[in-house]
Amino acid sequence: MKMKTALTIAGSDCSGGAGIQADLKTMTMNGVYAMSVITALTAQNTTGVRAIQESTPDFLGEQLDAVFEDIYPDAVKIGMVASSELICVIADRLAYHKAKNVVVDPVMVTTSGSSLMKTEAVQTLVEKLLPIATLVTPNIPEAQILSGKIIESKEDMLSAAKSIGDAYGCAVLLKGGHSINDANDLLYANGESVWFEGKRINNPNTHGTGCTLSSAIASNLAKGFTLAESVQRAKDYISGALSAMLDLGNGSGPMNHAFDLTGRFSKYNMLERKKEQ
Repeated sequence: MKMKTALTIAGSDCSGGAGIQADLKTMTMNGVYAMSVITALTAQNTTGVRAIQESTPDFLGEQLDAVFEDIYPDAVKIGMVASSELICVIADRLAYHKAKNVVVDPVMVTTSGSSLMKTEAVQTLVEKLLPIATLVTPNIPEAQILSGKIIESKEDMLSAAKSIGDAYGCAVLLKGGHSINDANDLLYANGESVWFEGKRINNPNTHGTGCTLSSAIASNLAKGFTLAESVQRAKDYISGALSAMLDLGNGSGPMNHAFDLTGRFSKYNMLERKKEQ
């Protein structure tokens, strides 16, 4: 049996709601074989980040080569990369292995407000990763940094997305979930703009939404869907995960990535089993 594959290059979230853990769950639920390269370990939960321990550049490179030389990924998602040195390694190895369908989620700050990227790393990301990306998926604050523009309206979103896409030759999905509109996202690709409408879901537990969306897009690109189709399918998936209204933790909690998991191995918990007996 053959299966499409996707690789996430990101940081570990020990509480399971974002980063590598969210990516692996999302990729599995979106029908691809998921692999991971870990850029950093984080000690974090729904209330914030306590500590970060980065991978060494050499070890990061070994992880990347190990994956590409054996199970070649049909798509790659890049999430949290905190330092310039690690970004350079990723760019070098992806270019060497001719990686395809590269989705860059420029993770700079967590949902809880904790910084995840060093200042100098932002410029390295712009110079090294965006030119090899198929798609970059910034939120409003990240797009302001990448474009150097203030974004306060849909017209500002159009201007910023065009600025980023034209400068670095990649498609841009500018996420509008930061008070600009009701979760409407803008895709700018090949000189054309398409709006993806979304209904804002009244769920305060949004930890890992950016990781989840970018991983779902990468999964669908791996399966051969177009960029626009992949974005729409990813938005539908994340809406389902948010609508499941999982409530864990004391801060901005995680979504239920497995909301659509109905196989016999996951069907029952003990309380449900007792009710049916």
